[in-house]
Amino acid sequence: MAAEQIAATAVEELNPFHIVQQEIRQAVEAAGLPAAVAEILQEPARVVAVSFPVRMDNGEVRLFRGFRSQHTFALGPTKGGIRFHPQVTLDEVKALSMWMTLKCGVIGLPYGGGKGGVICNPKELSQGELERVSRGYIRAIAAFIGPDVDIPAPDVYTNAQVMAWMMDEYSQITGRPVPAVITGKPIILGGSLGRNEATARGCVIVIREAAREIGLDLQQATAAIQGFGNAGSIAARLLSELGVRVIAVNDSRGGVYNPDGLDVAALVRHKQATGSVAGFPGSQPISTEELLTLPCDILIPAALENQITAAVAERVRARIVAEAANGPTTPEADVILTAHNILVLPDILANAGGVTVSYFEWVQNLQQYYWTEQEVNQRLEALMVKAFRSVYSTYREKNVTMRRAAYMVSLARVAEAMKSRGWL
Repeated sequence: MAAEQIAATAVEELNPFHIVQQEIRQAVEAAGLPAAVAEILQEPARVVAVSFPVRMDNGEVRLFRGFRSQHTFALGPTKGGIRFHPQVTLDEVKALSMWMTLKCGVIGLPYGGGKGGVICNPKELSQGELERVSRGYIRAIAAFIGPDVDIPAPDVYTNAQVMAWMMDEYSQITGRPVPAVITGKPIILGGSLGRNEATARGCVIVIREAAREIGLDLQQATAAIQGFGNAGSIAARLLSELGVRVIAVNDSRGGVYNPDGLDVAALVRHKQATGSVAGFPGSQPISTEELLTLPCDILIPAALENQITAAVAERVRARIVAEAANGPTTPEADVILTAHNILVLPDILANAGGVTVSYFEWVQNLQQYYWTEQEVNQRLEALMVKAFRSVYSTYREKNVTMRRAAYMVSLARVAEAMKSRGWL
């Protein structure tokens, strides 16, 4: 029984919803904001739980369950991704919507946070089944989304094709083309140039700015990346273009390590050919825990939540931890990393490039005028640098962690919007 209680407590401590609630309360207090700000933001404004039937390729009908959380409308419509994953939970979706509010606030976007998910394993679905799940989910939540209400986007195991199906389904329901209801779409359907690289590019911009502040020469730096999906693989390429030596990466099927550096372009081709980075020629296998605790200058967790726990944090040997994933570091681990003088670039800042260019896509859809990729990247650069400067300044002036500083910057903007609306 004691062991079961300990396990239950551990799960409780890692509940992302409770983590973000606590972080909001603490940041509101540290920023000297009215207590009502934390009270209002403790729960999403609206949560939708749906179930919908899908006919599978074998003719059987299967019931799928999904969620959509809309955290706050204080700054504008809500915005956030949709993930397809077998471990999707309501608390996870609620937490991610709250982090999206904070992410939008720290960059200065006119959005509250939204997030959605469907409990499924896309790897076990055919293309036709995946399309029917995508359309079924949108039909189920159509009454609660829209360009002026809630604008979904891709997330874990969803992509531009899934967004295209969802946008098309919503447009058929409304009887008119509505490209601005979804972002992360294919370019031909109103997607933005630069969107595919935006999360990784924003992360690398923040890493570059942080490296300057701590005197790290990127030409001599090394990096380890946990997760080699869209964000991780593109971050690896962009870092290597800056002269950083990427020495270790992994994915869900294995990891590879080479102290002399991995050929990122060849590694991407290897994964495309085999489905994993595992077995890449000229490398040796490495476990997730070994990767996270590898001596390096830059560590990028680009996988799922709660990867850097307190036990792992004690052995992290990076100078910068840049959170390309959402919530990869537990609160206890965050304290340990800070005590070890490791600069943590929090998720709501480090991976905000994706939602920033999603915002650009939404703007372009609404005005039906599209920018060049250079224009998109320049606008992204300007907003990411400005956000980093604001957070880093608060971090130095208030003597708080970078995460707390990012929360304080974001919540100050949300609170100002609340006050203007008469909520406070």
